[in-house]
Amino acid sequence: MLTWKDVINFAVNGNPKPDKRVEKTETQWRDELTPEQYRITRQKGTERAHSGALCTTYDAGKYNCVCCNTPLFDSTIKFSSGTGWPSFTQPIKENAIKYEKDTSYGMVRVEVMCNTCDAHLGHIFPDGPEPSGLRYCINSESMVLEKENTNE
Repeated sequence: MLTWKDVINFAVNGNPKPDKRVEKTETQWRDELTPEQYRITRQKGTERAHSGALCTTYDAGKYNCVCCNTPLFDSTIKFSSGTGWPSFTQPIKENAIKYEKDTSYGMVRVEVMCNTCDAHLGHIFPDGPEPSGLRYCINSESMVLEKENTNE
């Protein structure tokens, strides 16, 4: 289980190696994403609080990167943080997420990105529930929910 100390270590000393890399030109990203998805994932934007379609969705499944379809989070570790963005306590795998220090807007935060394609996802904070104490605060537009097939 990742802790805040692990997150800071990754942000300062380097991230775990991803299983694969996906790299495309800006033109390719623009052609494949909606304007809002592009603004958030490729230009490090943020959706308005409580506006994302996945904010109040708790269906079983995997939350994948909207850009490259890499699994990022599992629905079992999603929780209601009351912040207005989908929140998770852990990534699906340690190397699914990339961490970087973010000093924009006069704050010091840790940005989280897809480790496969560098899509901006959101930020992480040390104010989540136990046992990890982590809150991955993620833009809905940066993910797609792959629902579990429950008809078996």
